[in-house]
Amino acid sequence: MQFSSTKLAIAGCALLLASACMPISRNHGFVTSKESPGDIEAGVDTKTTVLSKYGNPSTTGVFEKDKWYYMSELREQLGYLRPRTKTRTITAVAFKDGVVDDVSIYTIKDGHVVSIVGRKTPTRGRELSIIQQLLGGVGRLPQGALGDSQNLPGGAGGPRRQ
Repeated sequence: MQFSSTKLAIAGCALLLASACMPISRNHGFVTSKESPGDIEAGVDTKTTVLSKYGNPSTTGVFEKDKWYYMSELREQLGYLRPRTKTRTITAVAFKDGVVDDVSIYTIKDGHVVSIVGRKTPTRGRELSIIQQLLGGVGRLPQGALGDSQNLPGGAGGPRRQ
């Protein structure tokens, strides 16, 4: 059975197109080996047991030092398109006197879209055009270039002797 070169080219193109449609999955953040942070029991586990089971948290609370966050995310990228977040889990572990007080689990459905404001902060001063910047120093002489005989502080060699 012989294959012609056109049939081989078509089969190769079909294989390339099929492989381009395979999503690339990547895990970001906290990855568990056996247990998940959702297995933490309030009133039973302490900071040391949580650290031994799950390791260091992804982050801690800024204003609440006794709140730890374990964050994980799964992203998929299809071909040349932007990666899309498929799943996101944030586990918040609150401690009281070193013992787990509360465990809250948030998913991607609990999140809110935050719109970023594109305004600019004005700065003091004036804005110069390119021509003004290039020609702004033409005709100006540096200070002291006309034979100024004053003894200015910071000059080389200190005050002059008469």
